[in-house]
Amino acid sequence: MDSKIEVLGARVHNLKNVDVEIPRNSLSVITGLSGSGKSSLAFDTLYAEGQRRYIETFSAYARNFLDNLERPDVDKISGLSPVISIEQKTTNKNPRSTVGTVTEIYDFLRLLYARAADAYSYVSGEKMVRYTEEQIVDLILSDYESRKVYLLAPLVRNRKGHYRELFESVRKKGFLHVRVDGEVKEVTRGMKVDRYKNHDIEVVVDRLAVKAKDRERLQKSVAQTIQQGNGLMVLLDAETNEARYYSKRLMDPISGISYREPAPHNFSFNSVSGACPKCKGLGYISVIDREKVVPNDAVSIYDGGLAPLGKYRKTFIFQELEAVLQKYDSDLKTPIRDIPEEAIDEILNGSADRLRIPAKVAGTTNDYYVEYSGLVKYIQQMADAEMTVAAQKWADSFAKTTVCPHCHGTRLNKEALSYRFAGKNIAELAAMDISELYDWLNNVETDLHGHQAVIAHEILKELHSRLKFLLDVGLDYLNLNRATMTLSGGESQRIRLATQIGSQLVNVLYILDEPSIGLHQRDNIRLINSLKQLRDTGNTVIVVEHDKDMMLAADYIVDMGPKAGRLGGEVVFQGKPEEMLEAHTLTADYLNGNRQIEIPASRRKGNGNILRLTGASGNNLKHITAEFPLGTFICVTGVSGSGKSTLINGTLQPILSQKFYRSLTDPLPYEQTEGIEHVDKVVSVDQSPIGKTPRSNPATYTGVFSDIRNLFVELPESKIRAYKPGRFSFNVKGGRCETCKGNGYKTIEMNFLPDVYVPCESCHGKRYNRETLEVRYKGKSIADVLDMTINRAVEFFENVPHILNKIKVLQDVGLGYIKLGQSSTTLSGGESQRVKLATELSKRDTGKTVYILDEPTTGLHFEDIRVLLGVLNRLVDKGNTVIVIEHNLDIIKSADYIIDMGPEGGRGGGTIVATGTPEEVSRKRKGFTAPFLKEELKK
Repeated sequence: MDSKIEVLGARVHNLKNVDVEIPRNSLSVITGLSGSGKSSLAFDTLYAEGQRRYIETFSAYARNFLDNLERPDVDKISGLSPVISIEQKTTNKNPRSTVGTVTEIYDFLRLLYARAADAYSYVSGEKMVRYTEEQIVDLILSDYESRKVYLLAPLVRNRKGHYRELFESVRKKGFLHVRVDGEVKEVTRGMKVDRYKNHDIEVVVDRLAVKAKDRERLQKSVAQTIQQGNGLMVLLDAETNEARYYSKRLMDPISGISYREPAPHNFSFNSVSGACPKCKGLGYISVIDREKVVPNDAVSIYDGGLAPLGKYRKTFIFQELEAVLQKYDSDLKTPIRDIPEEAIDEILNGSADRLRIPAKVAGTTNDYYVEYSGLVKYIQQMADAEMTVAAQKWADSFAKTTVCPHCHGTRLNKEALSYRFAGKNIAELAAMDISELYDWLNNVETDLHGHQAVIAHEILKELHSRLKFLLDVGLDYLNLNRATMTLSGGESQRIRLATQIGSQLVNVLYILDEPSIGLHQRDNIRLINSLKQLRDTGNTVIVVEHDKDMMLAADYIVDMGPKAGRLGGEVVFQGKPEEMLEAHTLTADYLNGNRQIEIPASRRKGNGNILRLTGASGNNLKHITAEFPLGTFICVTGVSGSGKSTLINGTLQPILSQKFYRSLTDPLPYEQTEGIEHVDKVVSVDQSPIGKTPRSNPATYTGVFSDIRNLFVELPESKIRAYKPGRFSFNVKGGRCETCKGNGYKTIEMNFLPDVYVPCESCHGKRYNRETLEVRYKGKSIADVLDMTINRAVEFFENVPHILNKIKVLQDVGLGYIKLGQSSTTLSGGESQRVKLATELSKRDTGKTVYILDEPTTGLHFEDIRVLLGVLNRLVDKGNTVIVIEHNLDIIKSADYIIDMGPEGGRGGGTIVATGTPEEVSRKRKGFTAPFLKEELKK
């Protein structure tokens, strides 16, 4: 019992009463076709039961707040350890979350800088100093012997106010003089200063001639001055009027600025103490894009030259603009390009002084004055007043995101950036690639000495081990500043994996969902070694995976099948990899070479036109020029972090989207494009969910649900009852079940655990009320149709061409096993991508369309990849261009043209190392794709 995890009679989703044994303390792989039941076994059975048992260990009081998790439909599970699930959908979408904060490496860096870094002045660049009272006395005696000095305690530094109460407080304490803005004055009753100007105020604590024999008096005066000045004092030479600063805190002896006592939160961009005040710690700000506000500078403001305002109307904003222009000898009918630049700046950003609205402009008897805050402020005020999504979208259409000009994207304030450890500030370390940071920290420790070496030693040891875990899982090209919302599913999963390795837990069951996503073959071995390390620590690792290398390196394999959906859900093989090579399952046939994806007999040359992108320099791209032969199947390859996504998703796709759809997303920097006239449409098929709510499903996304509803409306029973299409929608009142509002389930909030969904007690998950379900087509209600798999729906609607055409394409892309009404939240990234692809395939193409796909093989079995390749080739055969970012060798070897990026990831990448057909690229000696491709082409 202790040596294995045993599952008896599992019936979750499509599982057919299966029995499975998985050895403990092993690396096991669960594989099989998409939809064969892998996730149902791994996550919905093993993980769900592990989570349920964990909640059962809580006290009865705590369980009251949680409700009980429903037990998976299984007879018995024995040998189960505490379970940790590492899935793809765990990426944090918070813009403040970074690789550094998620892995806690940045927390250790903050501690390092708070305890072992040196502070420098952001004014003079000098090293900050701190003195004891004894040292201050000694310095004064040595530097000002026999000279008359004032000892001043700073009370106000460059702030506005009349300070009447402050002067009265000083007078009551017995101090007779103060220094205000450099002038020594006697303190009088009712004394005040101009409240609208900035002031420097210091109280004169003592005036004396510095003599060694009067040391005791000097000591008392210095102590009192520092007390009144909150740790800071100013010494003023009475003869030269020169000031010198002393402080018990960190202080710049030249300018007199002082820093707070360094603490870890002072270096956090999520804390007010450390964040840049301009961007609030985000590193970027939203600013108005002048080109969007003034799309055509040949037009006057009167004729609609300012896009947010449109043509002239008798409104107050136009009166203000006319008043601004009169100051610059222009008017509303002057073409914008002829208006002075100073006037344009004032129109956009507002006037520093109050604006005079002349009587004839205002239509009043007298002139009057207003505060004009500018068009930029006006746009945001209009959006805030409406408080609608549409209004905010309108405001955003004139804005662009840009790097914060104050912190230059570092997210921190100037005080936090003024601390240096071994010559570098914390932002410079966070911007390094992880491999570069690891090497730098290794080298820097040898140069440390004294107390700094003692303090830093333990922190550096912790940093080394955590960075090493990230290197081990192939994430050397990332940096700590990278926002987690920009990571792929595979990258975020490997970050969590590295964190788990670092935690050093034992006797835990880890379940991972395709950790090899986005990983080049070169880095696969590092990932496999990391998983083995997790196993060797004393844990059980179960991986849901399709990768051939991972399967052959595993200790044990469970193969699900034989097909997908209702034709799957069985265990067709379980045993060791070497035993599987002798088996006769679909997976085994691909592993032992009995089946394989054939190499194309010939490569397409394209239609002769080329789409050329010149001077791409976003992120790590090194000013590259990329050529895309149109009418071909193009594969963009390279190691993780080499610049593939930056080139295609960050640069090319936004350029085409702006051209054809006026997209608001700006492309990353580039110089120019050529050949865009040969393209008339771009379709980007990514892995983002097809809908954000459980109400979204393949039927609604593809639009076939509207056709199905219309079919039900045309039935005699519907006509008798006068039902309209809305009657058959689960999103509007009338036909839906009102108990669950058409959801089919009720949501139980689980507080700090994921929400749990239970079937509605009224409709039992059917979503509709009894009257709606009485209308039937071929004996099936609308709920029955939504519950059909795509394969069954194809047979059911074989005589309804306009419905059949849309669902047949879903079957063609290998999604025959999913249900028409299956919630979008239950679809994997790869399934969502194929639903989108099918939707595009069902539309008419022009033969000049560019399709862009990012790792479409995610979650696909070898057989599914063969089906997908057939679909992609069909698109190209019609004259379209398909661009795929991919690591899978079956896809790469099937391409007509390859663009190989590299040679390394991060800073070591960003160049094109090879282009051409797979055969041409395999003969190149640059990059890491060529040797693997050469081996694949030999088979």
